[in-house]
Amino acid sequence: MRRATINSYTRPHVLVLSGLDPSGGAGIQADIQAITSLGGHPLPVLTCLTVQDTNNVYGAEPVNAELIRQQLQCLAADVPIHAIKTGALGNADVVDVLVEFLDSQPELPLIVDPVIKAAGGGDLADEALVQAMKTRLFPRAEMITPNGVELAQLGGSDDPDQAARNLIDAGCQSVLATGGHGTGIHIVNTLYNHAPEPMHWEVERVGANEFHGTGCTLAAAIAAGRASGLSARASISQAQNYVHRALLHALNVGKGQRVPDRGILWER
Repeated sequence: MRRATINSYTRPHVLVLSGLDPSGGAGIQADIQAITSLGGHPLPVLTCLTVQDTNNVYGAEPVNAELIRQQLQCLAADVPIHAIKTGALGNADVVDVLVEFLDSQPELPLIVDPVIKAAGGGDLADEALVQAMKTRLFPRAEMITPNGVELAQLGGSDDPDQAARNLIDAGCQSVLATGGHGTGIHIVNTLYNHAPEPMHWEVERVGANEFHGTGCTLAAAIAAGRASGLSARASISQAQNYVHRALLHALNVGKGQRVPDRGILWER
């Protein structure tokens, strides 16, 4: 009897550092699902455990930074990495470990979702972590993806253009200011970099800011695009279309916000 032939396939690998959301709406589960749906293979490294549901975050406990260091070293010795995405990082010690790791992987595109607060208002970063991200992590990132609240806090201005320019002047390569927390019939996402004028994308708004995990999903989808060889702009376009479709099929999981259906079939 002949044995079945086992084919060997590969996918682009995306290293993900993020927190655990027990509701499955945001965090590392969102990253894993989005990256897989867009043809990538996620390499998940857990940074913090949260007490969280579809309404809010009620507590968080960081993972020991030395354990994360060992995980990164173990992965790098075994698996080729094509892009990195970060979400909630737990504490400033994790930033130090990640920056040290990036020294050995300087060519990798790094997409940073600067998670500070949950959609319900719960804190996911203290001031030490915020400062560590601004001074040590952001300058290493190809792109950061703050929402409106995060942009104002990180950029020190309620004017989105000024806040983004402040971040660019402080060392960010590019800032994708996401418009999901705004109002109006369209979401406007704006990419700022060292070009004379920012670049805008418009996407039809679905619902009224009632979704859990859209920021995680968008940033992970961008990282998946970059890992597969798409340009930064093409990755943003693909990610926005993917998120829009996931929202159109959003799931009712709990009593709070709906969750994007990241398991949708997707073809580039």
